[in-house]
Amino acid sequence: MPVRVNGRHVTFTAPNGSSAIIGDFTDDTDRPIPLSAGESVTLEFPLRAHVEYAFLDASSKRMSDPDNSSGANHPWYKEYRSLSLAGYQPPLEPDGTAPQGRIESLSWNSARLSGTRRAYVHLPHGYDSSKTYPVFYVQDGVAFRRTGRLGALHDTLVWQGRISPAVLVFLEPQNRTLEYFFNPHYPEYLLLEVLPRIEDQFSVSKNREARGLWGASLGGLASLWTALQHSETFGRVIAQSAAIQGQPGQSYQRGAAEWLLEQYRAVPALPLELSLDCGQLEWLLGANRRFAGMLVDKGYRHQYVEHPSGHNWVSWRSGIPEHLEWLLG
Repeated sequence: MPVRVNGRHVTFTAPNGSSAIIGDFTDDTDRPIPLSAGESVTLEFPLRAHVEYAFLDASSKRMSDPDNSSGANHPWYKEYRSLSLAGYQPPLEPDGTAPQGRIESLSWNSARLSGTRRAYVHLPHGYDSSKTYPVFYVQDGVAFRRTGRLGALHDTLVWQGRISPAVLVFLEPQNRTLEYFFNPHYPEYLLLEVLPRIEDQFSVSKNREARGLWGASLGGLASLWTALQHSETFGRVIAQSAAIQGQPGQSYQRGAAEWLLEQYRAVPALPLELSLDCGQLEWLLGANRRFAGMLVDKGYRHQYVEHPSGHNWVSWRSGIPEHLEWLLG
């Protein structure tokens, strides 16, 4: 039976073979709601929410809702389906008529991280090597470029006169959990391998005020952690749904101690501009609210935005224009 939406309430009916329903509202599989075939459950969501969900079968494998053909831009699982409440505002789409920038790529063998590494450099339309551009170093770069469409959205906002142009450096991990979760070699990799190559070949700013880090989830954690250690090099951070839980020497676990927040709290406010967002349906909401509260208490220049959606590309694409306008507007 198709899902039914009534104001802020959504009724889900389980298909054949179902044992539970999951979504950002259950922390994916951490707190599944038992739901057998033919049974229904009604849940309440924020106003104008975008909801992504899946069912679990008897073997606890994700399965799609056969009565809902609306796919989801879920970061990891193709089985998720989506629905939107009345008044939902979808993310800004790039304008196909806007002049587009161009991509150049670099590759090298890393001395600090394993294997061949690549950077895809998005140069704005009309890039002029006699000028100096602000720059953002983007973790999970291929996903931000293809799924997030960060480069195309940047070009649209420049064309609309809403931001000044910047250079975007898309970086891709080989093992994102290993590399982004308090790996001491990752900041070294950025400072000693990435920055020298980019600054040697492209006209990007070498001033900390115009150098930024950008990432979502664990990429947001890596960006915040790197900035904490190297605020003399990076002056801006964009962190979306930052996975600010756990601490060095441990594996990542949801609900772990918020060690990074305490490190920021323990030192005088650093010369950083921070732009943060989080989805209202995700398990990281409390941690991100607490981190934003600490920034307020410490007097950081920052913004914090929430979206009525989850830990997914709907939230992150919704945040992209706000982050760019706040830092480049």
